[in-house]
Amino acid sequence: MKSHLLIIDDDANTLASLARAFRLAGHEATVCDNPMRALDMIKAEKFDLIFSDVVMPGMDGLTLLEQIKNAGVKTPVVMMSGQAHIEMAVKATRLGALDFLEKPLSTDKLLLTVQNALRLERLEQENRQLRQKLGGAEIIFVGEKMRKLMAQIARVASSESRICILGETGTGKELIARTIHDKSHRSAGPYVTLNCAAVPVELIESELFGHEKGSFTGAANRHLGKFEQAHEGTLFLDEIGDMPLAMQAKLLRVLEQGEVERIGGDKPVKVNVRVIVATHRNLEEQVKQGGFRQDLFHRIYVFPVVLPPLRERVEDIPALVNHFAVQITRQNGWKEATFAPEAMQALQGHSWPGNIRELRNVVERLLLFCEDDTVTLSTVQTAMPVPQQAVNGGVQIATTGTLSERVEQVERQMILDEIKRQKYHITNTAKALGLERSHLYKKCQQLGIDLRKIRPS
Repeated sequence: MKSHLLIIDDDANTLASLARAFRLAGHEATVCDNPMRALDMIKAEKFDLIFSDVVMPGMDGLTLLEQIKNAGVKTPVVMMSGQAHIEMAVKATRLGALDFLEKPLSTDKLLLTVQNALRLERLEQENRQLRQKLGGAEIIFVGEKMRKLMAQIARVASSESRICILGETGTGKELIARTIHDKSHRSAGPYVTLNCAAVPVELIESELFGHEKGSFTGAANRHLGKFEQAHEGTLFLDEIGDMPLAMQAKLLRVLEQGEVERIGGDKPVKVNVRVIVATHRNLEEQVKQGGFRQDLFHRIYVFPVVLPPLRERVEDIPALVNHFAVQITRQNGWKEATFAPEAMQALQGHSWPGNIRELRNVVERLLLFCEDDTVTLSTVQTAMPVPQQAVNGGVQIATTGTLSERVEQVERQMILDEIKRQKYHITNTAKALGLERSHLYKKCQQLGIDLRKIRPS
C-alpha cells in the first residue's frame, strides 16, 4: 500500500538514504531538516506516517513529538536515534510514539515498520466503521431532557475537568463516559475501564497501580496497572462508590500527585490521565455515613452528570426500540421488523426497572417472538407479560421477574408506603420499619429511591 511519509532529521545523508529506500518501495517521501519547519508542515499537510530523529538542534525529537500530540495531530510517529537508551525509548513511548528505532537503520526494518503502521491504522479505521455501523457507541434520544444533558456533556468533554456520572444501573453510564472520551482532545489516546465493584478487594490495588515481578505470590511478571495503561488517555472507574476506603486514600494520592507506584516498585511513575467516575450510589450520603472519603469526593465530584432513568424519558423509548431493533437484526442477519403502535405504547407504559439495558434485552426477545416481521401488542404480551399483582398484607407483589427483582420491588413499595404514612419524616419511618436511620438511607440508595424527589412540592 502506497503511503505519504515525512522524514525529519538534521543529517542530510540520513534524509537522502531513507527517502530513496522508501521511494524504491513505492512510497511518497517528504524530507525536512528543521524540526520547527516540520511542525508547520505536519499541521498543514496530511501524512500517513512520520519518522523523526531524536537528537536535533533547536528542538529535540521528543519535544517535537510532544508538540505534535498537543496539536491534536493523530498521525503515528516513529522515533529514531543513534544514541538510544532504554529511558529515551520509554519516554518516547509515553509521549505517544508508535515505535522507537535504533540507528543505523535496516531497510527491511524500516519497511516493516511502515507496513505495520499502515495495517494498524487500517484496523483502527475498520473498527471505527464497524462500531458506527452497529451503533455500539451511539446515544439515542429525542426528548428535551437528554438534549440538555448532551449539550452539557459536549461542553465539558473538551476540558480536563473530572466528571462524576450518576444514575441507576442500566442507564448508560459507561456509554456516556466513552462519549466524553471520544469528544475530548484525548480521543487518540487509550480508553481504559475498571469496575470497582467487580474486582476482589485484594486485587484492586494491583489492577489500578500495577505490580513488579515477584512482588507477591503469583506475580510471575511485571503488570502495568490501569493508570499506566491509560497514560495520555482516559480512565473510567465505574461504581466508584464500592471502592474500599483503604484504596480511596491511595487513589486520592494519585489524583493529587499525578504518579503511581507499582506494588513492589521502588520509585513512582508519572501518569497523565483524565479520570471519569460513575456510581449508582448517593456519594453525598456515603460521605455523611463514613463510607466514602470527603476529600476524595471533592476531587472527583467536580462536574456531576445525572442520567435520568428510562421511566423519566418515555419519549425516547420509540427511538431506542427502533435503534436496538436495527442493531440486533443486522448482528444476527435477521429480516427487519416493525413495531405496531399498540406494541410501542405498551413498551412505553412499562416501568423499566433495569432501564436501557433491560429495554435492549426485551427488544431482542420481541424480535425472536414476532411473526410476519411485525411486533404486535400480542407479541409484547407473550414475550413480556404485564405483571399480575398479588396482595400480601397490603403490599403488591409482582409475579414475574427473578426472585431478587421481586424482593426489591416489594421492599421498595413497602418503604415508599411507610414514608407516606409517616408524612415523609425519615426518622419516624426508620423506627416504624425497625431500622437504623443510616440503614434506611443505604436501603433507599440500593433500591433507587431518591428521598429528595419523593416529597410532594
